[in-house]
Amino acid sequence: MEKEGIVIESTGSWYKVEIEGQIHDCRTRGRLRLKGVRSTSPVVVGDRVKVEFSEAGEGAIVAIAPRRNYIIRRASNLSKESHIIAANIDCAAVVVTIAAPVTAPEFVDRFLVTCEAYKVPAVIILNKIDTARNHPELLEHFRDIYHSAGYRIIECSALTGEGLEEVVELLRDKTTLLSGNSGVGKSTLVNAIEPSAAAKTGVISEAHLQGRHTTTFSRVYTLSFGGRLIDTPGIRGFGLLDIKPEELYHYFPEIMRVSQGCKFYNCTHTHEPHCAVLEAVADGVISESRYESYLKMLDDDGKYR
Repeated sequence: MEKEGIVIESTGSWYKVEIEGQIHDCRTRGRLRLKGVRSTSPVVVGDRVKVEFSEAGEGAIVAIAPRRNYIIRRASNLSKESHIIAANIDCAAVVVTIAAPVTAPEFVDRFLVTCEAYKVPAVIILNKIDTARNHPELLEHFRDIYHSAGYRIIECSALTGEGLEEVVELLRDKTTLLSGNSGVGKSTLVNAIEPSAAAKTGVISEAHLQGRHTTTFSRVYTLSFGGRLIDTPGIRGFGLLDIKPEELYHYFPEIMRVSQGCKFYNCTHTHEPHCAVLEAVADGVISESRYESYLKMLDDDGKYR
């Protein structure tokens, strides 16, 4: 007997698949591969799969439906392998904090570039806004950088409840990926908007002001107000994959807009004369932070791979 369902949890060897409102523990059968995709795991949360049941009721994933889109990063220790975080996403939200801990701008930019490259609409959720207001200059600087780049920022506090209505409206009736570094309060945010989720929360390491990993694998929460939320493990780096250097600027919306004014059609926006992008950086139209991220990605030294 064969049925179709959606993968809602992945632990690497076992998968939870929701089929007609029921949750089934399944393994994969054979070597499941998607054409053109080399990944550390062939099945990810959000995948629509076919499950074959034995007479004893044991489920085996035998096929994966073509993905509408996905979010991917370079696997931590395998330079030629990829880690697909989730598939079939309506929106990707990166949760950041500007203090305790500080989210590195390059991490945010790498996440946003990946979303642009794989055609997933992206939003920034600035959590711990109550703490962020203690650093007004940093807060205003962050707003300036990403508003000018064209991204929506939702400011909220999972602890005080401020701004959570806007988060709920973002998630309503959509499948949304929630990602970010450890310690930014993702699990607390999940629990605040969907108490029945009971996501594990952790504490900040005083020694390094970084979060301790509490979510160890990706899983999908069905939201009571409509929609699905994909919660992912906290990640420190976001290595880019399969993005050619000459295409990279396409995935920085503000650089792409300004580049139309460059003198040379093959301008790399690094040194050429009459480069509209360099002029925009000098004039403050494009933030230095975003431009620095662009340069680092062009000259990727493997630090974030």
